[in-house]
Amino acid sequence: MWEVTRAVRTWWENHGQPEALCVALSGGADSLALTAGAIRTGAQVTALIVDHQLQEGSADVAAHAAQQARQLGCVDARVITVTVTDSAKQGMEAAARAVRYQALEQHRAGQPVLLGHTQDDQAETLLLGLVRGSGPRAIAGMREWDAPWGRPLLGVPRAVTRAACAEHGIDYWDDPHNEDPRFARVRIRHELLPLLRDIANADVTAAIARTAELVAQDTDHLDAMAATLLEQLAEKPVTETAAAALAQPAADLPTSLPTQDLSELPLPLLSRVLRSWVHSCGGADMAELNYVQLQELQRLVTDWSGQGPVALPADNRVARRHNKLLFLPKNDEKLGK
Repeated sequence: MWEVTRAVRTWWENHGQPEALCVALSGGADSLALTAGAIRTGAQVTALIVDHQLQEGSADVAAHAAQQARQLGCVDARVITVTVTDSAKQGMEAAARAVRYQALEQHRAGQPVLLGHTQDDQAETLLLGLVRGSGPRAIAGMREWDAPWGRPLLGVPRAVTRAACAEHGIDYWDDPHNEDPRFARVRIRHELLPLLRDIANADVTAAIARTAELVAQDTDHLDAMAATLLEQLAEKPVTETAAAALAQPAADLPTSLPTQDLSELPLPLLSRVLRSWVHSCGGADMAELNYVQLQELQRLVTDWSGQGPVALPADNRVARRHNKLLFLPKNDEKLGK
């Protein structure tokens, strides 16, 4: 528990020593150890327990977790009951995660929320991103602070949180889903990681998690450079010359990017500028761009041969017109011609 508490206190001190915190509590060893560690900082801790109703007896598990939170010293413990539906066909695991984060956001009352992700979770996240070909953002893993989400235990092995609970007589719940081979993360945990340990003749978890940290540093630096470039390149509004060529009032047109300037960027920066620009144009309705969409956006700059607009999430598009990239909002047929 001392190791867990030291990790939480270090995070707490590095992020302004907030007087009040929320902890996302599942009733498992990781989140219970995290809760105990958070209370030891001296902050007022509220436990948020999300009941997904996906397993029989989930309400009892949630109620027991709330009771444990109060016994550990939380000022409040709230059970949030949600309904999970996979309407977007992304899989129940991803759907549950989305609903969980939404529930935590709605109930955190402006406070940071600590999550019990450990070093093992970080290693598994990197491997998941690697096998899915998700690129450096996924391989960079989870961030210690991604407002409002804090992850103090990314440097703490899962075995330590279990030992901390045993040390203090805290009984914890083992989620049966953590043993279900239908989930890719479970197979990575129980099949791939043991194989890698056998090959390396060592515990590779810390090394994999360290790789995520190093990639994150590079990714953050490139993202910061891309943000600066985007601020310099984005035209708001579209120039009057481009507006006249499109027979549209400038005020009615979206932001644009000049393809000449974009063509001079190295690909790692170009892809980041395009991704950030599309997200800024699309707002909260824009989903994460996939690999194919991003490649097609790049081709509008690097391999232009008169191709039509690139289809994006939420029925938006990006087109090249008169040496500019234009973001075309949903159902804007006139601009799409």
